[in-house]
Amino acid sequence: MKLSVLLENAVSVSEKLAKTEISGITDDSRKVNAGSLFVCIKGDKFDGHSVAGKMLEQGAAAVVVERDLQLGERQILVKDSRNFYGKLCAAWFGHPERKMRFIGVTGTNGKTTITNLIKRILTANGHKVGLIGTIQNEIGEEVIHTDNTTPFTFELMQLYEKMYQSGCDTVVMEVSSFGLVQKRIGETHFDIAVFTNLTQDHLDYHHTMENYYQAKKLLFSVCDKAVIYSDDEYGKRLYQEITCEKYYYGSTGEYCCKPISVKASGAEFFLNQKKISLQMTGYFNIANATAAYAVCELFGLEEKQILPALTSCTGIRGRCEVIPTGKNFSVICDYAHTPDALENILENVKLYTEYELVCLFGCGGNRDRTKRPLMAKAAAKFADRLIVTSDNPRDEQPEAIIQDILEGLKDSATPYEVVVDRREAIAHALKTAESGDVIVLAGKGHEDYQIFANHQYIHFDEREVVAEALKNLH
Repeated sequence: MKLSVLLENAVSVSEKLAKTEISGITDDSRKVNAGSLFVCIKGDKFDGHSVAGKMLEQGAAAVVVERDLQLGERQILVKDSRNFYGKLCAAWFGHPERKMRFIGVTGTNGKTTITNLIKRILTANGHKVGLIGTIQNEIGEEVIHTDNTTPFTFELMQLYEKMYQSGCDTVVMEVSSFGLVQKRIGETHFDIAVFTNLTQDHLDYHHTMENYYQAKKLLFSVCDKAVIYSDDEYGKRLYQEITCEKYYYGSTGEYCCKPISVKASGAEFFLNQKKISLQMTGYFNIANATAAYAVCELFGLEEKQILPALTSCTGIRGRCEVIPTGKNFSVICDYAHTPDALENILENVKLYTEYELVCLFGCGGNRDRTKRPLMAKAAAKFADRLIVTSDNPRDEQPEAIIQDILEGLKDSATPYEVVVDRREAIAHALKTAESGDVIVLAGKGHEDYQIFANHQYIHFDEREVVAEALKNLH
């Protein structure tokens, strides 16, 4: 592709450079080849500007910079190179973001369930839908592995193009705060955007809740319609601050949901006076289902098209997922890894726990330390017994992480045990379970790995771990 075509007249370059054939675009200095266009982006740990000259020496056709590096006519000066990279990536793949409809979901909790429900409903009504999220990416029924909730810009546009070429007319995606701040979504404009809630998470990156909120708010500057949870204080604030067409869902608003009952087998609620029965349990899933309903109606579907798919869904992997045991106790696997999410899952499960509610959890290493004692307080609020263990320790010592967690239990009367190895902890939980107990394995959810020092990934699927431990029970 000629540079002039790629730039789309966004900036002026010399006639000679404009005719240059570009072999690829990248912001990763390790991927520069002869004829590449290298975009210099300043990150948290590395500034691409520091190697711009070297990239030209290695054969890059040109470099995109935010400041004059005195590199002659092969230097393309722009105001915001990260933003410009998004435009370049979109142009490189022929602007797939202009060829499909986009629905984005952001917030701390609920994103995965809501996006999966929306995809399920749209698919049942004849749409081919691409899904981008925490668990996996999907092109229709094709599953694609993912390492990030919101892929990096080039990979995201490449994925869009694959979705379009495969016949997708709609993309439903979880939009992370990282993806928004780092402008990974590029030129994407959303028909509808959802805000679920905001509770403490990712403060190791954002540092303050205000920064975290402002990151999430960015999505609502690039959407036509907003669907906002009315029972969250940040949601109420967001509603007042944005100018696009907007709707509330929750206990108040245009999409008002009122719980009737919550049991292990599902939940019943009123949605604007209509009684609805879900095959998913939990008050939080009543809200998630309402959000999905609101989006699909605003998308253009009618009630009779939405409800059959919504009410037949039995759940999402790793989200309040019941792991079969064949025993007189139950095991639930859930991704809850924030204080608010942990408190929500335990409060809901407590409603149908016949004997004791046991919570097994840990906290991730190299992440927000201030969250750890708060996780313990949240767990102790509703659980009858705690088992504190590891999650993804990464480069920290698991024992040190656990000590941070235990600070939150100093004033608690809830009994707890520490079993550092998560596999052993799960086996211990099953071995000590009594009839009528419910064991909640919190934190891993859909993940099938643990992360240790030096980015070492170990296969760890809690469904398999539970099955193995059950075999050893006498």
